[in-house]
Amino acid sequence: MKLTTFVTEVDPTSPPLVLIHGLGSAATTFKPILAELSKKFRVISVDLPGHGQSPYSKSQAMDPASLGAAIFETVKSEHGIEKFHVVGNSLGGWIALEMAASRPEQILTVTGLAPAGLWLVPATGRLPSEARSYYLAKSLKPFIKIGLKSKLLRKIGFARVSPKWQELSYETCFDASIAVVNCRSYFPTWDGMIGRRFDAKIPESVHVTILFGDSDNTLPAEHSQERSLSPSHSMWLTIENCGHAPMWDHPDLVLKAVLETTSR
Repeated sequence: MKLTTFVTEVDPTSPPLVLIHGLGSAATTFKPILAELSKKFRVISVDLPGHGQSPYSKSQAMDPASLGAAIFETVKSEHGIEKFHVVGNSLGGWIALEMAASRPEQILTVTGLAPAGLWLVPATGRLPSEARSYYLAKSLKPFIKIGLKSKLLRKIGFARVSPKWQELSYETCFDASIAVVNCRSYFPTWDGMIGRRFDAKIPESVHVTILFGDSDNTLPAEHSQERSLSPSHSMWLTIENCGHAPMWDHPDLVLKAVLETTSR
């Protein structure tokens, strides 16, 4: 299916880089690093099916490998690009890894920002507690625009996501809240991860960097950061005082990691 994409560039001849967001998010999640990335790359931000401005069809398979195939198709049909760098956060990081494993000749490099899928034991079903942010955003939808100006509401919504939640901009919090409220495929996308993990092989020709925050409450180190499942040649980085969205907490360090990875 055709996905919605957004191109940000200074020089159209710059190397292409695709950004992939996570579950219940949207392309807007990368705003903190978008302007700087666009100085070096032709940046193509993707909205996954039923997220942001992309449509959702029940016929679309929602597992990470199938979502990667949909991104390949869209980037080629809409932009005429077959080879590109890719950066993904959370589920987007997992999708990026699957894309590199399935079509390594088309993926130049991968930078995974707190990628999902690196767990030894896949989930067998949904836990209601894990949908807390979704139900919270839904219940507060009428008050989001004004409510996010309240320190208390921002703490409730973002303290578990970011140890630096007090420093997040209003725009970052608003975009994230609206993305989850308007997500039409939250549970189908979640179901696409159940019973699965990333266990494919990526050849050494594709340079890979895996980056996690030391305060990631969404994918904790004790059970969701299994290094043996990542490519043996990948570079693994841990950022201090950083949660599940490194591009929010430490945009400069993320930009450095992307530039170092893409130049290898």
